[in-house]
Amino acid sequence: MTGPRSDGVAAVDGTGGAAPVPVRVAGSEAPVPGGEAPVPVPVPGSEAPVRLTGGEALVRALSAHAVTHVFGIPGTHNLEIYRHLSAYGIRHTLPRHEQGAGYAADGYARVTGRAGVVITTTGPALLNAAAAVGQAYSDSVPLLVVSPGMPLRHPRLATGLLHEMRSQTEAMRGVAAFSHRVSSVAEIDAAVARAFTLFTARRPRPVHIEVPLDLLETAEEAGPVRLAPAVAPAAPGAGAVREAAEVLASAHRPALVLGGGARGASVSVLALAERLGAPVVTTANGKGIVPERHPLSLGVSLHSPSVQRWLAACDVVLAVGTELAESDLWSPPPALGGTLIRVDVDPDQMYAGAAADVEVVGDAQVCLRALLPEVTALLPASRGHARVPVGGEPACSPAPEGDTRRPADGVAALVPDAPERAVPDDTEPARAARLLRAARDAETSARDARWLPYLRAVRAVLADDAVVTSDSAQCCYYGALPHLPLGPEGRYLHPTGFGTLGYALPAAIGAKVACPDRQVVALSGDGGLQFTVQELATAAQLGLPLPVLVFDNGGYGEIRDEMAARGDTPTAVDLAPVDLPALARSYGGQGTRVRDPRELTTALTEALRTPGPTLITIPEETP
Repeated sequence: MTGPRSDGVAAVDGTGGAAPVPVRVAGSEAPVPGGEAPVPVPVPGSEAPVRLTGGEALVRALSAHAVTHVFGIPGTHNLEIYRHLSAYGIRHTLPRHEQGAGYAADGYARVTGRAGVVITTTGPALLNAAAAVGQAYSDSVPLLVVSPGMPLRHPRLATGLLHEMRSQTEAMRGVAAFSHRVSSVAEIDAAVARAFTLFTARRPRPVHIEVPLDLLETAEEAGPVRLAPAVAPAAPGAGAVREAAEVLASAHRPALVLGGGARGASVSVLALAERLGAPVVTTANGKGIVPERHPLSLGVSLHSPSVQRWLAACDVVLAVGTELAESDLWSPPPALGGTLIRVDVDPDQMYAGAAADVEVVGDAQVCLRALLPEVTALLPASRGHARVPVGGEPACSPAPEGDTRRPADGVAALVPDAPERAVPDDTEPARAARLLRAARDAETSARDARWLPYLRAVRAVLADDAVVTSDSAQCCYYGALPHLPLGPEGRYLHPTGFGTLGYALPAAIGAKVACPDRQVVALSGDGGLQFTVQELATAAQLGLPLPVLVFDNGGYGEIRDEMAARGDTPTAVDLAPVDLPALARSYGGQGTRVRDPRELTTALTEALRTPGPTLITIPEETP
């Protein structure tokens, strides 16, 4: 897992952990995605006590923690929150369903490195967002859901109050890191600061804050706003770094496995892979941490039997920011024959799944920066294929402080200053990686052939820094994850672990709201899309270009195939045909069908410059 990069902007991703979001320093102005005007934050102690309602205290606390955008739907019980948003410079996106709000906030968080915030009302609205909270927990995304709750003195016996339920906090504790019900206006500051402390100091995971609905309207005296404390990225122990370096330097067949928690360490991890001559494989949420066209990259292929056999034969495996979980392996964790070094900010990961032989606990970027020179000093000069001599800087370095590729995005980008192919193709490590890629592809060539021409067409159109969101659909986990190459400049957002359906479209909306100048494309199947298809209306209302590519196989293709493989008669997996392009047009967007990759190239190019959503249906032929 990772912490803030040297430029103070966190890199957020999923399985294995996400980097914490930066907390705005009091007295400063927050950088705002999309060019929104920053809102000055008062220095604690400089404010005279004022009387604030619970609703205003909540909005003030969010603003003080650099929140400039929220997602949600107003309801009878949360109007006091909505009353104060504009006064504190917080913009709002209105989805058509609270689950869509949660996925949009998740996409916003992953591409910005800042917390995604959802506002719901009580009862069913909060439960509508629960699936998105569960997904954010699985993928270590800093998501904050705020809602009203039953009044402070609400009796234990049901009274028939609107949206009444026995315990919202108990329900949310099942999917969030914690659910905090406040009991005073003064406590609201502490609850918000507690949430942002989790996002910063530990493995980021979603949080729910409940404010009793009578407290939202109650005015109490409030002092200066309380901020989450500044927390330095966790540093590993020197002994653990030294032990890991010695093991890696003595390895004959090393391998690197990168999860989402390694995203902020992409520069150091690539330099280490090249120095060791070690092939690199990633999880779904680690996709693109190293350029997937790099000679040492195996891409997203932990699920490949060939890659799993190779890992089992390696004498040292360095796993960074990953759970090594079944959701990425598509099978139980492999029995590794060599030494397993785990680098993770979460100490619990040292014992989860495959237990670590060498434990390096700390922020991934800090750990890898400490590990790289130690390994380099121990290796003979002839070992590996480093781009630079010992003591030099990696050829791909982070952007200088304050220098971002797209300042409006709120995300600092990597600035490549050397070719991707720093390791010659004819070296032994590159040949080994090439053979592994070929073996991986041969295993599934018959199945995956239907998607490859279309994915090549997509890749040819997209910019290097494009954001692609995906669903739990065959075209995504069999197609785009292993076969749509990305690099560190781009992002691929996938609902790993929890494996929800309907993620792609609303997550793409959140990413586009955060980064209006970057290309954002959603990939989905026809089944998954219809879980959140109403968010086409949200995209149309925003008027931002957003292609939505839908591979239509007439239902739930994966479950259909699993039933057939069991010898069962496929049941309840076929969906009646829907004219999805016409549905998109009815929501105010555009829609079309394509028959081949050439038509997709034309349609996607046009969609990227057309305001609003363009739904492109691709009829899928089964093998």
